[in-house]
Amino acid sequence: MQLRKLATAFDDRAERLFVPLRGNKTAERVFYAASHAAEFSACWHAVSATMALANPSLRPHAARLTVALGVESVLVNGMIKPLFKRRRPELIVGAPTLRRPKTSSFPSGHASSAAMAAVLLSDAVPELRPLWWTASIVVGTSGIYTRMHHGTDVAAGGLLGAALGAILRQTAPIR
Repeated sequence: MQLRKLATAFDDRAERLFVPLRGNKTAERVFYAASHAAEFSACWHAVSATMALANPSLRPHAARLTVALGVESVLVNGMIKPLFKRRRPELIVGAPTLRRPKTSSFPSGHASSAAMAAVLLSDAVPELRPLWWTASIVVGTSGIYTRMHHGTDVAAGGLLGAALGAILRQTAPIR
């Protein structure tokens, strides 16, 4: 029961952090665009394809990322989410609409794929690490802003994705 109280407090705090941003046109554009771009990991697949086309030496990294995103999706959406029956937050009346998945809210697949992509992209192009992690954080937290996820969904998804990326980086290194 104590864990539930901590999770609720975390979720409430995360939600309160985004309240002042709601209604801000720039924030709305950024977070809704990020959430939409990350559907089915499309933005990460686009980065992977661009990386492979722009620099042939990065093709092994691009291939690893593409395969990893597929495995991550099956793991998170097909195996982990069904273990939880967490309801998504209530939508904000009048807010832009996004595709609303029927799966459990926990953990956030957007946050998981984003963090895993940030780890693997940082391995491929380390000089762009701040860009990869900034994009990952924006995609992940877009779930809170758009009311698709609770804060704990995003935190758990981010931690899971970062762990998956780190494990893959260690077990399938590219030199």
